[in-house]
Parts: sequence; structure tokens; C-alpha cells
Amino acid sequence: MPSDVEQIETIRTLTLAQLADMHADPSTGYQFGSEDVTWAELVSRLEQTVDWCDEKLAGYEPFEVRSEGTT
Repeated sequence: MPSDVEQIETIRTLTLAQLADMHADPSTGYQFGSEDVTWAELVSRLEQTVDWCDEKLAGYEPFEVRSEGTT
């Protein structure tokens, strides 16, 4: 089973591919679930998904905390 990071990376990759396809061949309307949305609305939702993925992936990156001890 893929790790959380791998799943988020997959979601991000697929979303970016869908955005690229939409920019290459835009349409006036799309079906998002059972909802009709405009091209701009769907692009906005997909960009929000990429932003969410970026935020989640940033949380998995190693980080360093500098601290100073005193005695």
C-alpha cells in the first residue's frame, strides 16, 4: 500500500495533468460530480487541490529547530 506521501504526490501529479489538459483544450463547461461548473471554476478548484497537496507535502519534509541551552 502506498504511503501517505506517495498518495498525495499521485493526487498532485494527476491534478496537474488535468490542469494541463484543460489549458490545452478549454471547454465552456464541465461536470464536477453532479454539478455543472465553468472552466474557470474547475481550474480554481483544481489549483486549490494542488495547493492542498503542497501544504501536506511540506508537512512531511524534514525540518530543523535551532535551540540554545544554558546552564
